[in-house]
Amino acid sequence: MQDFNGKSIIVTGGGKGVGRGISEAFLAAGAEVFICGRREPQSLPQANGRSANFVAADVRDAASTQALVDRVIETSGRLDVLVNNAGGSPPVSAADASHRLTESIIRLNLIAPIQLAQQAYHAMRATAGKGSIINIASISGERPSPGTAAYGAAKAGLINVSRSLAQEWGVEQIRVNAIIAGLIKTEAAGEHYGGSVGIARIEASLPMGRMAVPRDIADACLFLASESAAYISGAALEVYGAGEPPSFLKIAEEALA
Repeated sequence: MQDFNGKSIIVTGGGKGVGRGISEAFLAAGAEVFICGRREPQSLPQANGRSANFVAADVRDAASTQALVDRVIETSGRLDVLVNNAGGSPPVSAADASHRLTESIIRLNLIAPIQLAQQAYHAMRATAGKGSIINIASISGERPSPGTAAYGAAKAGLINVSRSLAQEWGVEQIRVNAIIAGLIKTEAAGEHYGGSVGIARIEASLPMGRMAVPRDIADACLFLASESAAYISGAALEVYGAGEPPSFLKIAEEALA
């Protein structure tokens, strides 16, 4: 177990899904955790009898996220870790996506993390003197992303900007890393992957026989934020259980059966 006692953490979108798993892991490790969203979740992430702090904020709005950072500093006196987790995209054909939707997806998944990283950088330098920024990217940023083209492009940009910021801010001891997440089984997985039948079929096709769960991503965040990763910056850590096998292999196998 990593020890984050006395450390202050922001997890965007920390009230559900992967973000909730990350928040609970840092709480269990002793950190003071701040989550944000446009609406407060029905229940806050908890661990060891402690709860996360909720701050209402729209990550797409720079004034809103600056207010979030200011609130963290006012409450805890420092900022040590930022996990840019909030993101996502509805499925939509690239030919039919409106300009407004495309811009909204890129703002949420790329521009918002950049803006909050900038704000966190200044807060970390002024308080903790160093820090760790972790951007939750996606396998969609490494391979084609049909049906979510803007999302895939934004996540590819997020991987690139993580490496660029790591080089710019390394001298200040602000480490920046990305996590390339694969398919994840959350409470909303059924609607994305075809219900329990679809999930079972997908998991059977994966090298490790299962999708990731939020704790898998959380454990990677704990490591990257810890002193055990003190010389890791600019990395894009692949947390996807060996990836998705090429579909042609299955097709060829079935054709020969």
